Amino acid sequence: MCTTSKTLFLPIEPIMILICILLFIILRLCKLFFLKREPCCYMLAYECYKAPEDRKLDTGTSAKIVFRNKNLGIEEYRFLLRTIACSGIGEETYGPVNVISGQEDSPTLKDSISEMDVLIFDTLDKLFAKTGIFPSEIDILVVNVSLFSPAPSLAARVVNRYRMRSDIKTFNLSGMGCSASVVSIDLVQHLFKSSKNAFAVVVSTESIGANWYRGKEKSMMLSNCLFRSGGCSMLFTNNSALKRRAMFKLKHLVRTHLGSKDEPYGCCMQTVDDLGYKGFLLTKSLKNSAAQALSLNLRVLAPKMLPVSELIRYVYVSHREKKTKSTSRREMGAGLNLKTGVDHLCIHPGGRAIIDEVGKSLGLDDYDLEPARMALHRFGNTSAGGLWYVLGYMEAKKRLKKGNKILMISLGAGFKCNNCVWEVMRDLGDVNVWKDSIDQYPPETVVNPFIEKLSWINDEHLSFVRFH
Repeated sequence: MCTTSKTLFLPIEPIMILICILLFIILRLCKLFFLKREPCCYMLAYECYKAPEDRKLDTGTSAKIVFRNKNLGIEEYRFLLRTIACSGIGEETYGPVNVISGQEDSPTLKDSISEMDVLIFDTLDKLFAKTGIFPSEIDILVVNVSLFSPAPSLAARVVNRYRMRSDIKTFNLSGMGCSASVVSIDLVQHLFKSSKNAFAVVVSTESIGANWYRGKEKSMMLSNCLFRSGGCSMLFTNNSALKRRAMFKLKHLVRTHLGSKDEPYGCCMQTVDDLGYKGFLLTKSLKNSAAQALSLNLRVLAPKMLPVSELIRYVYVSHREKKTKSTSRREMGAGLNLKTGVDHLCIHPGGRAIIDEVGKSLGLDDYDLEPARMALHRFGNTSAGGLWYVLGYMEAKKRLKKGNKILMISLGAGFKCNNCVWEVMRDLGDVNVWKDSIDQYPPETVVNPFIEKLSWINDEHLSFVRFH
């Protein structure tokens, strides 16, 4: 008597998905094991810069500066004033001394050095005083200023000012754009692997005064509307004995660079217009490049910071919708619930439209976007220093509790997307640089009063400027 055996065959596709999930879990466990053996990177403190009151750059002052530019006609005036009024920037941001005083046409080397000295030394003085760490204890110093690189370097000026040790490792980064802070932290993290119980200082700011655009190209005038004076100094250590003093612990950091593609490379860059005026070009492809860079970055970062259950859910949902929904660059985070792995999002306050676009793409609500929007409103786009005003807002609002995870998203020229995840080491609530204004935030409205005073700037055919 013969018996027929029945073989059970499973579809190949589900088997492959199951194998991928198992491999992912194994790799994740192996990575966790090796991470425990690597030195940690703790942030002990950070100090943001707040300029004196006589450097306030409200919309009225901005208008006076605009009208000083004799290269502009009525259409350029309308464009600039409408952009300023619709930018999401409030009435209490700060500008460089030479621009406020009417010397933007002839910036000198002395002006640029003075602008950097005031900001860098003010934040470092406060940082050392707050932590009790002496400048002579610093092992690593990283200074990032994209648009100004004198000789001796700005890092050398810091060493000279504070009489730091002769064996200190110094790095001066230029041209790295608004995401330079995370680049600097990545550098510190790698240097910590060869330095035990070390202290590192990172200084992030930008030279605004010498790079104030005086021409009439609209895509270059935008930088004058968005960028403001500001910056931050931070203190890091890999000494685990100091972890109880730490504010944050670096968990993950991923850097993405799209410089090999012409469109992202050229979407924001320093250049010279047809009249010979130097400035910073911001093109309409900036949003698209930012979306593409963020999408690629999250493909690497998401598996590191999200729970396996969310990744499995996302793979399953994406597989089901693959045949019915097209995936665009603007949908880089659609369906992925980042809040299952992080508690707060610290988004670079580059502009209102960029913040809104990131929020829409990642499915974030007003609570998640509030810190970035308010940092933009109060301090403007301070380039590489901007992230820390956002973080300061979260701390001043007492949102940051022990064990919370923070996803920091930075975007910058190149085009780059550099993101990292921090763990909050203790409950935080210092009002920091927000001391004099946190009680007024968020305001009932962020509508600029300048719009009502000059109704002629409301020209519908210029509505596209919001997206820069």
